[in-house]
Amino acid sequence: MVQHTNFDQSNTRRSDDYIGSSTQQTAQTLQVDLQTGLSEAEVQSRRERFGYNEIQAQDEPLWHRIFRRFWGPIPWMIEVAAILSAVVQKWDDFVIIAIMLLVNAGLDFFQEHRALNALKALKQRMGAEIIVFRDGAFKTIPVRELVPGDVIRLRIGNIVPADVQLIEGDYLLIDQSALTGESLPVSKKSEEVAYASTVVKQGEMLAVVVNTAANTNFHTVVNLVAKASLQERSHFQKMVIRIGDFLIIMTVALVLLIVMVSLFRHENMLEIARFALVLSVAAIPVALPAVLSVTMAVGAMNLARRQAIVSRLTAIEELAGADVFCSDKTGTLTQNLMQVSEPVTLGDASQSDLFLVAALASKQENEDPIEVPIFTYLKEHFPDVAWQDYKQLSFTPFDPVRKRTEANIEKNDQRFVAMKGAAQVLLDMSDLNDEDTQHLNETVDALAAKGYRTLAVGRKQGDAPLQLLGLIPLYDPPREDSSQVITDMQNYGVEVKMVTGDNLAIAREIGGLLGLKQRTLRANQLSGSASNELLALAEVLSSAIYQRLNPEVTHKDAQQFASQVMESVQSMYDTRLLEREFIHTHESAIVDMIESVNIFAEVVPEDKYRIVDTLQKGGHIVAMTGDGVNDAPALKKADCGIAVSNATDAARGAADIILTAPGLSVINEAFKQARITFERMKSYATFRIAETIRIILFMTLSIVVFNFYPITALMIILLALLNDLPILAIAYDNTKVNPQPVRWNMMELLGVSTTLGVTGVIGSFLLFYLLQEAGFSEGMIQSMIFLKLIVAGHSTLYITRTDGWFWQRPWPAPLLLIATFGTEIIGTLIAVYGLLITPIGWKYALWMWAYALGWFVVNNLAKIGAYRLLRMRNGATTFAKSLGGTA
Repeated sequence: MVQHTNFDQSNTRRSDDYIGSSTQQTAQTLQVDLQTGLSEAEVQSRRERFGYNEIQAQDEPLWHRIFRRFWGPIPWMIEVAAILSAVVQKWDDFVIIAIMLLVNAGLDFFQEHRALNALKALKQRMGAEIIVFRDGAFKTIPVRELVPGDVIRLRIGNIVPADVQLIEGDYLLIDQSALTGESLPVSKKSEEVAYASTVVKQGEMLAVVVNTAANTNFHTVVNLVAKASLQERSHFQKMVIRIGDFLIIMTVALVLLIVMVSLFRHENMLEIARFALVLSVAAIPVALPAVLSVTMAVGAMNLARRQAIVSRLTAIEELAGADVFCSDKTGTLTQNLMQVSEPVTLGDASQSDLFLVAALASKQENEDPIEVPIFTYLKEHFPDVAWQDYKQLSFTPFDPVRKRTEANIEKNDQRFVAMKGAAQVLLDMSDLNDEDTQHLNETVDALAAKGYRTLAVGRKQGDAPLQLLGLIPLYDPPREDSSQVITDMQNYGVEVKMVTGDNLAIAREIGGLLGLKQRTLRANQLSGSASNELLALAEVLSSAIYQRLNPEVTHKDAQQFASQVMESVQSMYDTRLLEREFIHTHESAIVDMIESVNIFAEVVPEDKYRIVDTLQKGGHIVAMTGDGVNDAPALKKADCGIAVSNATDAARGAADIILTAPGLSVINEAFKQARITFERMKSYATFRIAETIRIILFMTLSIVVFNFYPITALMIILLALLNDLPILAIAYDNTKVNPQPVRWNMMELLGVSTTLGVTGVIGSFLLFYLLQEAGFSEGMIQSMIFLKLIVAGHSTLYITRTDGWFWQRPWPAPLLLIATFGTEIIGTLIAVYGLLITPIGWKYALWMWAYALGWFVVNNLAKIGAYRLLRMRNGATTFAKSLGGTA
């Protein structure tokens, strides 16, 4: 069919209009030759008309993003304070308040802008890929580059990238639940339409793209899903927001007390209102959203540099508390580069026959990790075998139920079926006698004990039984860094569990090489193991009794008889009752069993979900890896789901973190980064609570008890402005890496923060008393207290960032030092030269520095005492350990 160049938007139809159309009619409508696909020139022409295959989210207008910074409870309070300052003609206050408003809005806008840019960069790196047929050849391209008329290959694990009509292949089993609510997968065949964002559960077919991007049927649903994902909040975020709510409530309560006392004293109503607003603004954590966004963005970008893309930014925070890590084996702990060991041939078959049929039961363009070594071995050892001369009439891909691939092959009018798959499956389809069957099983077991995954290969001619040609042992060696990474993870207090679909012998062999304890479990023992063992015993007994009564029957016939008996048993008795009774009676035993196991073998994807669910019921925070379409539910279930580098689109879509490099080392880095982020947020939360108590309690007691305003409204504004600037540097600070999983301890957090706040209030009142006794004027006292609060407040950051003494490692980041000392110097210059306040000169400024730094040591000692007391009460580790940490 000749491609026309006049195909444009006016030729397109709704996706549902293609239902029932023949592939020839669809090809004619889309003007594509299905034998060659589109040419690159035609693809470029169509992309200019249709754009990329992506739904462009409508960006928020710049004016709206700016205006939003001045709308909300906290901006309103600042704005009202500015208006009241203008009303009472306090123009200095008005200017500073306006600057504060603009600085806060500017910082917030800047950090959001950086976060949005980071998200855009991450999304571009996360782009899915698809196999496309263009210019007569298959190649892999990003999904966003598809255009209407493209011919693509869909297979198990793919997320359908656009609305397509299926044109060649047996069938696809598609999960449409995310879009239609159907709980069961739907089977689709040639000439039927599959929709964008559905998931291929089984099968493999060719399809032609009929609509892309916004022209697909479900683009609005996809937008809603994306919006919902962005609105998710982690437990970590919720905890910090609760802290903010606590500070706001406490501030408002104490400010109302000041207002009531001032009214009883018949002070100026406007001045009272203005001062109350200014004090509220200074005490309420205005920088809280900015600090949160910066800290998360920094953590995500640090992981992105190490080839781990965070699809849900809060996932790195959830990971800080994870104490169990369930790891896939293939491609994560191992290299996922299968190598062929010494092949085993059967009967008269040669090695060349064995690998020829194995290649014919494969698809080279799929680049399946199991099939790649077959083609490599064939090319290296038998280059004269012309497997390309054979025509593959149809191909049935591997799926977890059939556990084999098969293809109908034709050459010179001769046809046969080529098969490869699990040895036990092909063995059941052959007609080997009992002796050969036993010998073959022993061979498979011996290879498995050495860590080999055995692939059986067979050929079926007509109605004759399957002819087994031999076995291809494949070996996936462990990655060089896996053993060390597991050791490091265990040193971080994370229990590593290997979860693999391989048989028990292979799992135990690989686990031993990686240093995992040899506590293993088969998947069928995960739940209701008593019922499984009873049913298995009943089947074995039936087979043995049948052979005893009929000595002449073969072992295979006895197994078939036992299977029929079990079918009769299951039809007359609901065997699920056994499993339910076992789970009901022994659920705690199952939890204990799964907690104690390090290696899970013969696991199907559904078992991964059960493992995660059971561990969570036992109070664990679970991180896990996955790569297949059926791993998606378990990845969603896990507290932090991680898609490995070779994962399917469906697994990537369900995961929180997506790896772009093989191996586990980057996951170890993710654990480390999560705990660093946690320490930074804990430091900020402790500082923020302590500072709020220090300022609001000191002001309240001074006004209510002594009828003295220790600092003016203008000083409060300057103090809040100078405090907010260095706070953002916390997101880049050096912190210790806690050797154990970390979780919020609110009693400890509030206890330490309150201790620091109260000691700060005592220090301020002592200074106030000394200055009054020395006979300083009110203006001088206010200016000196202002400078003391700036120096002492910023110094508190160096107390809260560690559990021990401020001089211990890890030392502060240069950025934090510059930010804190820079703002302290600015505050000192304001106090010394009297910029908008009473000047104090260098002499008294140095005295305030000396007093603040002396009290800094007292605060540090009070913090250490608080930690010791709280941890002794909680039965925590010794005080000496609590001062430790890694740089």
